[in-house]
Amino acid sequence: MRVLVIGSGAREHALALALGRDPGVSEVHCAPGNAGIASAATLHQVNASSAEDVVALATKIAADLVVIGPEVPLVLGVADAVRAAGIATFGPSAAAARIEGSKAFAKDVMAAAGVRTALSEIVDTPAELDAALDRFGPTWVVKDDGLAAGKGVVVTADRRAARDHAAELLERGHPVLLESFLSGPEVSLFCLVDGETVVPLLPAQDHKRVGDGDTGPNTGGMGAYTPLPWLPAAMVARIVDEVARPVASEMVRRGCPFSGLLYAGLAIDSEGPTVIEFNCRFGDPETQAVLALLESPFGELLKATATGTLDSVGPLQWRDGAAVTVVLAAENYPGRPRSGDVITGADGDEVLHAGTAKRDDGALISSGGRVLSVVGVGTDLAGARADAYETLAAIRLAGGHFRTDIGLAAVEGRISI
Repeated sequence: MRVLVIGSGAREHALALALGRDPGVSEVHCAPGNAGIASAATLHQVNASSAEDVVALATKIAADLVVIGPEVPLVLGVADAVRAAGIATFGPSAAAARIEGSKAFAKDVMAAAGVRTALSEIVDTPAELDAALDRFGPTWVVKDDGLAAGKGVVVTADRRAARDHAAELLERGHPVLLESFLSGPEVSLFCLVDGETVVPLLPAQDHKRVGDGDTGPNTGGMGAYTPLPWLPAAMVARIVDEVARPVASEMVRRGCPFSGLLYAGLAIDSEGPTVIEFNCRFGDPETQAVLALLESPFGELLKATATGTLDSVGPLQWRDGAAVTVVLAAENYPGRPRSGDVITGADGDEVLHAGTAKRDDGALISSGGRVLSVVGVGTDLAGARADAYETLAAIRLAGGHFRTDIGLAAVEGRISI
């Protein structure tokens, strides 16, 4: 099976490596990829958001399966175009990708499906803002209703900061979603979805804020770990039964069935799971940790999802132990990152590339905000943390920064429901 992966981040690097481990996959291609993915796949310079370009490439290389990593091409309908060309595609249609592309649409689906989620209100004009803010708090959650690469959210006890963020979004013509604050520990659960068939992967936890102790602004994600020692064993089944399956069924009922990866971001409290958000694709950096433990043939799983045969797949097989992803970010991230700095020590399949490039002289340099994802595995979470940070200690990037506490609260038993 020849597989084409669309995207250029550490998530796509993890997808390419996992596909390469599947004996049923003969070739892995990636477009546009990055300097690190070049060692795991054949790269092609293509605009990932251009349906015409992606279809042309998939046709040229005779791809048996196209896997679309980022949300923007999915929301723009690239998966629709590839499927229309007769090529199996892992990724939802534009209609189904609205589950991520429009938070208002996602809320409507959840309401119809009877899924617990935060109380919310859409504000689309500045005149409504102050009265709406008065209906929320004392902790405000302010979100961009559209795509924001994980950085369109402000969670704050400062009403002025909440108002400033909302006003900035409105000034840019973006509707604002205000939500009630959910205080339980957060879980990311990835589910392969084919119509009404739902197959969960391992639960993970992301670390969104830039600094240790969950301080500083939100980012696209500074690290993640799996599995979650504090999560009751039965909770994944509850999330599938109370969240993923009802939403999948509602999408079918609406005539926009979901096919691909449904990512549920949840808060877990004493009453069970409550949805914070949905994404329509694999999450970054959770994917890097989750796929490090997957032993089932990955290409086979994605092909079954893409071709409507997911219900024939047997139980997934997982490696024992735990995995941790730590993100090395460029100086000033999540602001405007510094780029062009030389990176050394970034060798091996445990170092996944995101914002990297090759200079004319062959040197590896930084080219984005989140530069590398370092993955550690171990017999337990403490061992996986030690493995990740040992690898990270050998990597050099001027001005680079990372969190030192990925998974630490779980190791120390400081997370509970």
